[in-house]
Formats: sequence, structure tokens, C-alpha cells
Amino acid sequence: MKILTKGQYYGNQNKETSFNGVLLSQYAYTADKTDWHYHENPYFMYVLHGNMMDCNTKVKTLCPSGSLMFNNWQEAHYGSKHSPDANGFHLEFEKSWLEKKGIMLDVWEGSQLIQNPQIHLLFANLYRELLLSDNYSDVSVEVLLLQICENLSSQKEIEAQKNPTWVEGLKELLHYDSSTLSLDYLSNELKVHPVHISRAASKYLSMSIGEYMRQQKVKKAIPLLLDPSKSLTEITYQLGFTDQSHFNRVFKSYLNMNPSAYRKFIKKVLQC
Repeated sequence: MKILTKGQYYGNQNKETSFNGVLLSQYAYTADKTDWHYHENPYFMYVLHGNMMDCNTKVKTLCPSGSLMFNNWQEAHYGSKHSPDANGFHLEFEKSWLEKKGIMLDVWEGSQLIQNPQIHLLFANLYRELLLSDNYSDVSVEVLLLQICENLSSQKEIEAQKNPTWVEGLKELLHYDSSTLSLDYLSNELKVHPVHISRAASKYLSMSIGEYMRQQKVKKAIPLLLDPSKSLTEITYQLGFTDQSHFNRVFKSYLNMNPSAYRKFIKKVLQC
């Protein structure tokens, strides 16, 4: 079975930059289906546009636009494309990088779809560094990757605990329910008292439920902003914001620019 070495992926490379051993790249996926293969190093795939599916010996995972998939170097897999066009952003690093930073390898065991919105926002900033690639990017990329490691480690510790059964239901609602979520709505759906949800959620989400919901909205906004067919007004209401000024404030608090500026920045850099 083929082993892909550092920087090797199926598809056409649009951009690639290395920062102190950490490789960031963007690819257009051209094949309807790849061969089974391994990767020499662990890597993340953030689907920027289109629909992909990642398949290993255990599970097939649908990865629509905005999905973040981690692939372990020990697991064989293949990818398939489920839309006419698809492209993605990759983060790859050598295992020796983890060892130098004192990060345990068991944090990276098991390929998985990453749902945590905090990690998604860190990847949005990584993608920005790939596009900028200036004198400050080396240190920025290293700091962002260390933050990703820290968040994944915390997530692994939480998952190792014996959580109440309603917690998984809560995460499902926060990730996939398109309703305008409220504490009363969550309480009715989960059959758990709203006070208990508000007090316990931070333990299982590593942040308050309000903060998680705001980050989740921004996470969903990023792939929508990369789609030029969608207006800012459409995106605002699709995400459940009451008005565009509210959307602007929340988005800017995480990515240091409003949605319109973010969209213009991405478009300008990609056209260079």
C-alpha cells in the first residue's frame, strides 16, 4: 500500500508553505476516489469548498464544506469526492515536532472528525497565515499549533470521563440543529432542567454554553463566506443572527476583522 511522504496529497496543489517543520498547503481535489494509502505524518484536512468523504477500515465520514478531519499516520484510508469541485487546506507536521514540544503522541490516536468550534477558529487563523506568509507567520503558526494541541488534549481528557447521557445529545444539537437555540429549547429537547444545563455544560464543553454557541456560529460562517454566491445578509440569517451588526461584532471578536473584510481578504489573496 502506498505511503504518502511529507507534502504528498492526491489532487492539484494551489499553495504550500513550511513554517519551522509545520507544513500548510491548499489542494484542489481532482479524483473521484483515491487509492487506499497511509500518510507518513499526522495531518488535518479542512474542507474549504465542496463535499468529501474520508473512509478508513472502521468508518466512512462525510466531510462537507467547513469540516475538519484529523488523519492518524497509522491508519490506512482513502478519500472520495461527492461534488463537482472540492478543495481543502492541510496542516501536516512530523511526529518529531510533537516530541520536541513535549506533547504526548497519544493525543493524536485515532482519525476523527473534529467538531470543537474553538479548534475550527484556530484553523481559520492558520489558513489566514498560509495566505499571508509574512515575517510574522513562523511564530504565529507555532503558537496556533500549540493551542490546537492544548485544545485536543483537553478534549481527550473530557471524552475519557463518564459523561451524562444528555451531553452527547447537547453536542449534537449545538453542532447540527439549525433552530435558533435557547436554553429553554435545549432543556425541552434534552429533558434536562435549564439550570442544570447552564451549570454543567462548561464542564463538558470547556467553556460556557453561550460562548460555545457563539463560536459555533462563527465556525459555520467561515465556509459560507468562502462561497461567493451567498450574500452577507443571507449568511447572517442562515446563522441565526438577528441582524448583520450583531454578526459583525461576534465574528470580529474571534477573527479580528468583520465578515465583509474577511471575505475580501481571502478573495484578494487567492487572486494574487
